[in-house]
Parts: sequence; C-alpha cells; structure tokens
Amino acid sequence: MGFFTDTTVCIGCKACEVACKQWNDLPADGSIFRKGGSYDHTGSLGASTWRHVRFVEVAEGTTTLDGEVQRATLDDAFASSVNGTPELDRWIFMSDVCKHCTHAGCLDACPTGALIRTEFETVVLQQDVCNGCGYCVAACPFGVVDRSPDDGRAAKCTLCYDRLEDGLEPACAKACPTDSIQFGPYEELVEVAERRVAKLRADGEDGAYLYGTDTNLAGGLKAFFLLTEPPERFGLPADAESPIQENVVPATVAAIGAGLLAAAGVAAAFVISRGRGG
Repeated sequence: MGFFTDTTVCIGCKACEVACKQWNDLPADGSIFRKGGSYDHTGSLGASTWRHVRFVEVAEGTTTLDGEVQRATLDDAFASSVNGTPELDRWIFMSDVCKHCTHAGCLDACPTGALIRTEFETVVLQQDVCNGCGYCVAACPFGVVDRSPDDGRAAKCTLCYDRLEDGLEPACAKACPTDSIQFGPYEELVEVAERRVAKLRADGEDGAYLYGTDTNLAGGLKAFFLLTEPPERFGLPADAESPIQENVVPATVAAIGAGLLAAAGVAAAFVISRGRGG
C-alpha cells in the first residue's frame, strides 16, 4: 500500500495535517508566523508533525540554472522591497510525509527492532520499543524521523497502521478535499499517477513528473509525488539512498558489546560482594 500525492491540486488547506494530529493524538505546533512572514506554521516534519504541508513562496525573478534552484528568499524579498512587502511570483504547496522507502535506512539502522516493515510493506516505528538512540534520525535521507523533546524517543508517520488493520484509509487521505493525497495498492497508484502526468503534459505542463517511483531513490518510495518543479524546491533531494546494513552493524555490535560488558561488571561486583559477605 502507499500514498500518491499530486501537488498540482493541493490547495494548502492543511486538512491532512489536522487529521493526522487528531487521529494520532499529536500536540499542536502553535500558530505563530515564522520569520519571513510565511503562513506555514509547522515548518517541517517532526516528532509531533507526521504530515506537513510545505508552503513554498517563490519570489519574482526565480530561475533554475544547471539543475540548481536559484531563488530569492522571503527575507531577501522583504529587504529589497520598497514598501516592506515581498514581491511573490506564486505559492507552491506540497503535503510531505514519510516516504516508507523500499531501502529504509531508518529500519536498517535501528538496533532494537523498534522499526519494522509491516504486511502492507510500510515502515512503522514502535515507540514502546524505541530506546532513543537516534540512529534512525541520521539514517533517513529525507530528514523525516525526529526525536521527541519530551522523552527522546523517535517518531514518524505510520501510514495509519491501526486504520489499515480495520480496512480504513489513512486519516490524511480521508480528510483531503481535493484528492491531492490518494491511498491504495502501490502498483495501482503508479498507474493512476502516470496517467495524470500524461494528461498534464498533453495540456501543456511539460515539467510534470513523478518523484519516488524511480528505484534510484532509496529503492523506490511507497509515498511518491507528482511534481512540476525541481525536487529541491520542496526540500527533497534529487538523489537519495539509504545506508546499507553493513554500515550500521559495527555500531550496533559496539552498542550491544557495551551493554554486555556493563552487565558483566555488575555481575562480577555482585559475586565479589557475596564472597566478602560469606
């Protein structure tokens, strides 16, 4: 199962964010305007934000050179404007989420088994098993996984695993008023997405393409996107690969070894103490 997110019909309403927080009992992020005047209160994915609607405020004079996005920031626009109002060309919206990668670096890096792949081929983080080591945070090439400031344990989207078990679609997809977020069997979603790209191109949107169906991106993403702008404009990497298991085994072995050594020390101290007492 997976997500197909069509950015061309996203209206930035953030209904998916609210639905995600309500269903998963996540705390609010407040409603303070960020620096630069953005309406994007949440700012990014995090331990308490598993769906995030990214507001990309594109200033006038934006160009793309040699594959790199070149644009004025809102701060620059404020500084250069005469009346204090940034000269915006357009807004672009994208509802971002955990990609549930085929080659999931977070899953490979986890030493406790807190991260598992489910029967739906999604990646779920079991917070009651998480020890807060943070290996998964560093291993995610998309910056999705985050640790809670309250207890240090990691958290991310579960693709509403509890709802899937009951035959329900995820809360974010259910709440989306424009069907920008679509949920279903992965192969069927890819077919729907490819037809959508073909239609957009036939209508003159030559820049439409799918991000995440290519195996070069962490082996393929179960949550993929239809974009009409370079991925960097949405904070997405053009190329991403998760670390392979061999790279994290030494760290895991070292952690286990340290634990065993500590346990052996405690046992030895106990034996010596009992010997003296005898």
